[in-house]
Amino acid sequence: MIGTFTDWRRRIGVWVIMTLILTACQTAGITPDQRTPTVVNTSAPTFSPTPTQPPKVLTVCLGEEPQTLYIYGGNSRSMWNVLEAIYDGPVDWVNGQPTPVILERLPTRDNGDVVEERITVKAGDEVVNAEGQVVPLEAGVQVFPAGCRDEGCAQTWDGTTPLEMTRLRITFHLRAGVTWSDGQPLTAEDSVFSYRLAADPQTPTSKFYVDRTAEYQALDAQTVLWMGKSGYFPRDHAALFFIPLPQHIWGNYTAKTLLSAEVSTKYPLGWGPYLIETWQPGEVLRVRRNPNYFRANEGLPKFDVVEFRFLGEQADNNLYALLHGACDIVDRTVLLENQLKDVLEAEKAGQIRLWRILGPNWEQLVFGIRPAAYDAGYSPYGGYRQDIFGDVRVRQAFAYCLDRERVNKEIFLGQNQAPVGFYPPDDPRALVTENPYPYDPQRGQQLLETVGWIDDDANPSTPRVAQGVPNVLDGTLLTVTYLTTNAPLRQKVATILAEGLRGCGIGVNVQFLDLGDFYAPGPEGPLFGRKFDLAALSWQSGEGSPCFLYLSSQIPDASNHWLGVNLSGFSDPEYDRLCRAALDANPNEIETYQSAQRAVQEYYLQALPSVPLYFSLDLVAARPDICGLAPDRSSRSDIWNLEALDRLPNCPQ
Repeated sequence: MIGTFTDWRRRIGVWVIMTLILTACQTAGITPDQRTPTVVNTSAPTFSPTPTQPPKVLTVCLGEEPQTLYIYGGNSRSMWNVLEAIYDGPVDWVNGQPTPVILERLPTRDNGDVVEERITVKAGDEVVNAEGQVVPLEAGVQVFPAGCRDEGCAQTWDGTTPLEMTRLRITFHLRAGVTWSDGQPLTAEDSVFSYRLAADPQTPTSKFYVDRTAEYQALDAQTVLWMGKSGYFPRDHAALFFIPLPQHIWGNYTAKTLLSAEVSTKYPLGWGPYLIETWQPGEVLRVRRNPNYFRANEGLPKFDVVEFRFLGEQADNNLYALLHGACDIVDRTVLLENQLKDVLEAEKAGQIRLWRILGPNWEQLVFGIRPAAYDAGYSPYGGYRQDIFGDVRVRQAFAYCLDRERVNKEIFLGQNQAPVGFYPPDDPRALVTENPYPYDPQRGQQLLETVGWIDDDANPSTPRVAQGVPNVLDGTLLTVTYLTTNAPLRQKVATILAEGLRGCGIGVNVQFLDLGDFYAPGPEGPLFGRKFDLAALSWQSGEGSPCFLYLSSQIPDASNHWLGVNLSGFSDPEYDRLCRAALDANPNEIETYQSAQRAVQEYYLQALPSVPLYFSLDLVAARPDICGLAPDRSSRSDIWNLEALDRLPNCPQ
């Protein structure tokens, strides 16, 4: 979720550092007390056998076993793959768009569920300032007054002048007839109960949405009201609806207890197509059809039983299991891409169906345009390093000398592609254009010659020499260090790309670092301390534009405690303007929104603070007779539509 551009300015540095190294953990709770929890049978429910035909079973093989099934106790893909059986929705994300499941509709201004209010705020009131932070209002705080949404109209409060700000009210309407799997009605109070868990300080959950919530209450059994703090303008309204949790079962448990209680971590009660029958650690988790599923009259779910088997990440083992009937579906946590050749051969032979998911991670080669040493007044001539990348033509020359096509052909066996802009090709925000920097070493060398990097010995395999290059001493060798992690994939890619650069007369020293050393905080770390020439690393393109990665305000330095994410040191006022427009654009105003996304990407490709290398490639596979599977990059689970999956002899392709 993203609000205006300023929502990111203070929180994005910490957010990106953490998402580079850790998986975000969503945990929460209710106000702690010393009450004794109500004794609830947490063992798996029992079922009487039916004297009919054998149950129809679907087997889903996972690369990892969930550590918990408590939504505020973990946040892994394997966890959500299982929870798709227990919770249906509340909202499904498909092709980057939300679809309501247990909500009657998504709240919008047009249907009256999103309302803006002008209210007078006073000293001491908590507001969201122009930097996106929740702060008490006091003299000197910069805010967006009512009717203002960007920095151009922000004002600094003097502490006395009456101030009006905008507050949002969002109403959510629950779908009628939804019940918990034990038959009890699912109500708005269950969502409010979940909000109280999310707000509880006893668990280390992210409090981002909670902190920006002024009120969250049930207006009636089917209606929830969210009221934001003044100055907060969320774009993802669906994220503000807290996933209902069964207050009638969990209500007497403390937040701390729910983090470890089997009633929440092993056998959570849901409203979805299935309920948990057994969980054998290290082997299998079995779920059975929920007789109280609210879509049962549609003939859903199609399978009587789903078994989640934990076979580990070994791609060869899981491919074998898929080919020999032990698995019906193999999810992306199995890492089938490590067995890519065999997987493609099995697909070609018609033994499996295969889905290729590009993104949301995209690998880049970032240029160290302005090292941190320049901040202290060092001259490019005598400081940390010569100004190699200050001229955009040099950066463009490097792009032409990077053989990204060979990376796709040899490493990804043609299943990937060099990114054009920020987004994978199936993202509606992706640029529809040819790669502006195909592998063209001759053109790259011509650009270097134009700038003044001369091949003085007529030997393209030796480094070029500076002769009249702006801000570079004559006689300087064109030699750079290429930093990345010691991950096997990055090592293979670096070998290919370094070979292409050397063919253009660029000296390259490749260094592989441990993850901790590579991402060490500044000023000591090479990335966040801006002490590198070239660095290959991965960022995630999500709902908001990743253009913020190259904003001038995001350059890590002493003033922001080295928490900025613009590692290159790139700074361009026009880029900043276009990026702010892209971040502030309303996705509901499609034409304006898409135009803003295109404009900043086109400028990025001209200015080139980094070269996009490839998208992450994830594979999901299934037996040919499994119908309806539709893994989606924007979904939290590969089986987001589990209830609709079926087995048919002639499954449509």
